[in-house]
Amino acid sequence: MNKALLAGGVSAIGIMGGYAATTAGAEETSAADATPSTSPSGPPDGGGFGKTVAYDDFVGVTTEGTVLDGLYSLHKTGVSTQPVIRAAAAFLDALTDDQKSSTLFDIDADEWLDWTNVDSMDREGVALRDMTAKQKKLGLKLLKSALSARGLEQATGIRRLNQFLGEYAGNTDQALNEDAYWFTIMGTPSAKDPWGFQFEGHHLIVNYFVLGDQVVATPNFVGSEPTKITYDGTEYDLFRTETTAGLELFRSLNATQRATALSSDEKAGLNMVAGAGEDNAVIPYLGLKGSALDRRQQRLLLALADVYVGRIDEGHAQVRLREIEKHLDDTYFYWIGAYEDDSAFYYRVHSPVVLIEYDAQSPLGYHDDDDASGGTASASPDTSASPGGPGGGPGGGGTPTQQHIHTIIRTPNGNDYGLDLLKLHLQHDH
Repeated sequence: MNKALLAGGVSAIGIMGGYAATTAGAEETSAADATPSTSPSGPPDGGGFGKTVAYDDFVGVTTEGTVLDGLYSLHKTGVSTQPVIRAAAAFLDALTDDQKSSTLFDIDADEWLDWTNVDSMDREGVALRDMTAKQKKLGLKLLKSALSARGLEQATGIRRLNQFLGEYAGNTDQALNEDAYWFTIMGTPSAKDPWGFQFEGHHLIVNYFVLGDQVVATPNFVGSEPTKITYDGTEYDLFRTETTAGLELFRSLNATQRATALSSDEKAGLNMVAGAGEDNAVIPYLGLKGSALDRRQQRLLLALADVYVGRIDEGHAQVRLREIEKHLDDTYFYWIGAYEDDSAFYYRVHSPVVLIEYDAQSPLGYHDDDDASGGTASASPDTSASPGGPGGGPGGGGTPTQQHIHTIIRTPNGNDYGLDLLKLHLQHDH
């Protein structure tokens, strides 16, 4: 894609979202098809833009279209939510009345589900770019209170590389910069009543629901293009942990296990099925079941889940990991692509209580002249890629690469956005 097209994407496309939409919605995730395509020539069957679901129509990700009941409960975790409550209250207090009117929503607002990972300017809330220095400091303190140190470092890196992408495209005035990220608050920060916040922008979506001392921090979408580069004197390698942990688990499998886990060694330009607009996706289990793993492999599977869960504050991450561990025998591991250090591949971790996707996609806005796996990347436009070429269609044109990665973690069976906990709360207290 040439720089002129990239630079003009946002203003030209408007609500459809940035340079992504200039290639038929490439930066959006695919529609929720049951099985990703194993062909390198296109997106998953049913690919295209996901359709945002209204809050009242939310079901959640399921394997057969029916929610499994009894997976979640109201209980004490013993992990305080006071830091994030105080940070959210301080942030809100610093906003003007006009800013509050565009930032505050009801706890059951459709706004929860109306997020996108594209570089769109069409968002609700208040953006970092429109805040005073004090407001921005308090907003970032709120983000820091919700995330782990590693999660915050990754989020900051994504924002910085979004700035790089804007400079590379020749346009940082709109959504391709480090401050084009929006806060919205659902409900009122409280130690008793349900509330939450959303931090939304290109390649970075944080949802954080709070009820008492319980937290649900999904959907959490994290991506970047590029992912590994030296920019402004700092070396970035944003998805090294996600990449190496997936490879370590897959490489631990014996030949029989690999035959079950591996769909194909041919990677499509896009394989993600549970991204933006896929809150009601029906995704059957695929791959190798956790009960077929030995003890060491199960530890690697749990460690892989911890990479994603560990993006949030440590105490609540441990609570979440224990929930995942209870269903480890019923957790499936699925793989598409090769498995060399620099290979572009897709993997999925899927159980009744967690869905994780990692997808190394085709280039869209950036071309690395060097090998995709390392070194100092040099910025030059990818003029060879086209939607009709190999790996074309949504996800960009050309060969998939680790320089463009999308990941997501969800809570299936109705508890994304903490919705199942909210229902239980309303039934119990009202």
